[in-house]
Amino acid sequence: MQMRPLGRTGLSIAPLVFGGNVFGWTADKATSFDLLDRFVDAGFNAIDTADVYSRWAPGHSGGESESVIGAWMKARKARDKVVVITKVGSDMGSGRRDLSKAYIVKAVEESLRRLQTDVIDLYLSHWPDPETPYAETLSAYGDLLKAGKVRSVGCSNLDAAQLRAALDVAKDEGLPRYEVLQPELNLYDRSSFDGPLSELTSAEGLGVITYFSLAKGFLSGKYRSAADLGKSPRGGGIGGYLEPRGFAILAALDTVSAKHGAKPAEVALAWIMARPDVTAPIASATTVEQLDSLVKAAELALDTDDMAALEKASAPA
Repeated sequence: MQMRPLGRTGLSIAPLVFGGNVFGWTADKATSFDLLDRFVDAGFNAIDTADVYSRWAPGHSGGESESVIGAWMKARKARDKVVVITKVGSDMGSGRRDLSKAYIVKAVEESLRRLQTDVIDLYLSHWPDPETPYAETLSAYGDLLKAGKVRSVGCSNLDAAQLRAALDVAKDEGLPRYEVLQPELNLYDRSSFDGPLSELTSAEGLGVITYFSLAKGFLSGKYRSAADLGKSPRGGGIGGYLEPRGFAILAALDTVSAKHGAKPAEVALAWIMARPDVTAPIASATTVEQLDSLVKAAELALDTDDMAALEKASAPA
């Protein structure tokens, strides 16, 4: 597996990150262990989670995903085999997104406990917190870096202006800067990353790992009409993709998939992996069959004609 440097963190990851939002939710503990075993055996090494996963599920309070990952790493003695990425700042019941120093200092200890590890490889600010100055948040991360509790820090869901401001504060005040961005990016949802944000991350040498890389499952090709939306619990959030541009993207995926004997989801992920401004997409799986498809995506090489067809179909209206 060809590893890629994750910005300037010093970490290297395979070209696909396992999305851990499913662990302890749609994938029970035993299934999660099987998936993680297969993922690592296939040569991949990065796992993305967050303290808030899966607080949205009935009866859950958050931390379920981290707990499963921690139990797996302990059972398999696999801590040194994986790059652990987790996030802080989502609403865990307080009613706000919190990146204050006091909150981060407490939250990191909870994540370390659940993950059963002494250090988090990449710790991300999950959302912007307009109530907390960047300097306060970055100072908290500086303390964690010095204490050896995290190896590197990054952010998710910042726009270009916010990221620029955070980088400027880090430089001006001698604080650690965000070295990785986790934005939403897929063939359909491109506008928030393409342009200024992509240009900024490239210019500053940030690593980029993308979420919703399959547009909530739409790019799997499983949802092609309103009648298909009931095929899974995720169908309710996909109706907006069923419009002319969405259908054009599916048609292009079908053409490229047929050419390579691949599935639409594999092609959609391969498109992200081929972008020079992205380190790796995040994708999740709840079955071994789905995971095997993710493995194939990392082996799929798209040519110039493939990329051009996908670019044309997915160009924002």
